[in-house]
Amino acid sequence: MGLSPASVRELTAAGHTVLVELQAGVGAGFVDAEYLAAGARISPTAQMVFEDSELVVKVKEPQPDECARLSKGQILFAYLHLAADPDQTRSLLASGVTAIAYETVTAADGSLPLLTPMSRVAGRMAVQVGAHYLEKSAGGAGILLGGVSGIPASQVVVLGAGVAGWNAVEIAVGMQARVIVIDIAIQRLTAVADRFGTRVHTVQSTTASIKKHVIAADLVIGCVLIPGAAAPKLVTREMVAAMRPGAVVVDVSIDQGGCFDTSRPTTHAEPTYIEEGILHYCVTNMPGAVPRTSTLALNNATLPYVKELADLGWQRAFAANSHFRNGLNVHAGKICHETIAKDLGLEYSTGPVGV
Repeated sequence: MGLSPASVRELTAAGHTVLVELQAGVGAGFVDAEYLAAGARISPTAQMVFEDSELVVKVKEPQPDECARLSKGQILFAYLHLAADPDQTRSLLASGVTAIAYETVTAADGSLPLLTPMSRVAGRMAVQVGAHYLEKSAGGAGILLGGVSGIPASQVVVLGAGVAGWNAVEIAVGMQARVIVIDIAIQRLTAVADRFGTRVHTVQSTTASIKKHVIAADLVIGCVLIPGAAAPKLVTREMVAAMRPGAVVVDVSIDQGGCFDTSRPTTHAEPTYIEEGILHYCVTNMPGAVPRTSTLALNNATLPYVKELADLGWQRAFAANSHFRNGLNVHAGKICHETIAKDLGLEYSTGPVGV
């Protein structure tokens, strides 16, 4: 849910009108009465929300029918992941909307403050999901992630030591798995080693090291991220085919296209498939499985930015905060994020003058 009742209250108290689709918050445990008490207006349909709103706040990227409802002059603020989604990109370009992506907004230190909450959730979920699918009844090899006395723990390989990878490592260590984390950045590996000591084995990322450890793993979790860009394919089909029967792959990077050659997007309704004999979990929007936690965590990060957009408008908000401006992906039929344009082979625009 894009806005919690608490966030709505902050916006209405500042004099803004907030429209919430009928029962939109039920999945996250928020009923319409809570939104009404916070000062929101309840709209009977999503169509009416889109028609009557200057600023549309969502979590997941707009679906095709939602893209068709967007119009020139509107602001869309949501996760977009355009580098892995040319169809959505074309729809947003055609709409004329100003589309701002949570995942490319930066902080002064270069971090991604609006992606971080969901990366934490997804990283933590990846281990519990992987542990479940290692069970025989779920399609795995029938092994316990942490082992028991006299029986070795499962080997978990985490690709990427960013926010999602760090959180995956933390949970895997807590479940007493044997954990290997692979990353290209030595400073990240050093931070992991300093935090977890001998409970985690850190490995510099090379094709050879990835192959060696992936093939020997019971669970491989892909947490690779290049901001705004499609995820690099670090694990080849041949590596997957060489993995142990009953091993599991969880691709947290799937929103950006996935870091396994064998990855393809799945849903919470049908989360897994078998490829090269290996069970794959490649659900886009993994945090959607825990909507209340995700809504509250996301709103903690996004509310100040939503308020800036509502109070100032996007031009003044960007002029006041150049890091916020990095979230601009599409404006008036043009791509305004260089990495996305490059990945999709489309023309890049520097964006509106003065912002």
